[in-house]
Amino acid sequence: MSVDPEPAPLAPPEPGALRRLLVPLGVLGAVLAGFGYVGAVDPNEPGHYPPCPLFRVTGAYCPGCGGLRSAHALVHGDLGTALGANALAVLAFLAFAVLWTGWALRAARGRPLAVPPTAVLWTLGAVVAVFTVVRNLPFGDWLRP
Repeated sequence: MSVDPEPAPLAPPEPGALRRLLVPLGVLGAVLAGFGYVGAVDPNEPGHYPPCPLFRVTGAYCPGCGGLRSAHALVHGDLGTALGANALAVLAFLAFAVLWTGWALRAARGRPLAVPPTAVLWTLGAVVAVFTVVRNLPFGDWLRP
């Protein structure tokens, strides 16, 4: 009969790990506070937020138009309405969550922030530009807020 050895004690946290997480946690706190505010103050009610200056001057929808309504719907658990208000914003919220998690894990391990390749950044810019153009064309009305 063998006796199980005593389990190894938990290793103490690496020195400086909490300090390295201060910036990612601060960014997360600011984002959560922003979502909390938008969740509490309905952007569908006039007078709470300024109108989009591009839409006001030109009548064209910018890539962010509907983003506050999308965030408000997401906070309240209404994914369909959130996608209808601004599908690109919902994808951006999801991308932020994924990227923030990777950033926090890398920071906790003391690894530098991973910067995406230039091609990825250009591709994201092209997606935003195409989204903006399509939502302002007659056949893109399903992308409008």
